[in-house]
Amino acid sequence: MALRLDNSTLQAALVGYQRQLEEIESKMAELRRRLGHAPAAANTTTKGRRHRMSAEGRARIAAAQRARWAKFKKKKAA
Repeated sequence: MALRLDNSTLQAALVGYQRQLEEIESKMAELRRRLGHAPAAANTTTKGRRHRMSAEGRARIAAAQRARWAKFKKKKAA
């Protein structure tokens, strides 16, 4: 037996699913709050923390870049 779905039935289903989605999101937000997590939108950022590179790390990167340029210029001159 095939189920016949008209537009009003589909609209009602959509409204019902939207309500379920809102309830689920509300419950998830409550769980996140209880766990001490930031809201979902804030989780896409680094939560205000910044990675600080050490002076030694910057020096290694600079030395590697200088070596790459020297290799490139040597190859170009040849």
